[in-house]
Amino acid sequence: MALPVGVTLEERVDGLTGNKNEEQHPASELHQPSSSSWLTINQASLTPEQITILTGPEGSVLDAMQYLVNTTLNMGQPAEQQHAYTIELNGYRARRQEELQTMAQQAADQVRQTGHEYELKSLSSAERRQVHMFLQSYPDLETYSRGREPDRRLVVRRPQDPAIEP
Repeated sequence: MALPVGVTLEERVDGLTGNKNEEQHPASELHQPSSSSWLTINQASLTPEQITILTGPEGSVLDAMQYLVNTTLNMGQPAEQQHAYTIELNGYRARRQEELQTMAQQAADQVRQTGHEYELKSLSSAERRQVHMFLQSYPDLETYSRGREPDRRLVVRRPQDPAIEP
């Protein structure tokens, strides 16, 4: 299902979330801080149990919804018009982002102190990408992923000789 060319980002999101003519309590809100967009699920009419179910263990349901939203909204769009979408509910993504930044900083500190590589486990592909991005600003460190899903891990280490790659 290709979306028509010329359809705005807001029109694509509204079509997916059913926001048409819902001015008082839209199902979601769109925030565009940069090349990524945050879709915030309106939790006003959700029970705490529904929020827990929609978040899922360790954000797994949010991750699945986010994957589907990214695939659906970017389908048929030229590469220069594609966006990265983040699904937010009840502050989960913002809290998790802070946790990931803390984990990334701890890993960087550990590698700097010991000189040994450090493996971060149990991260989704989106979370691994975030940690890669956080640590890009550290020129004395490099990151890469090793292993296969579901046991793929992010490794932080000091830069290696280019001839020796993982």
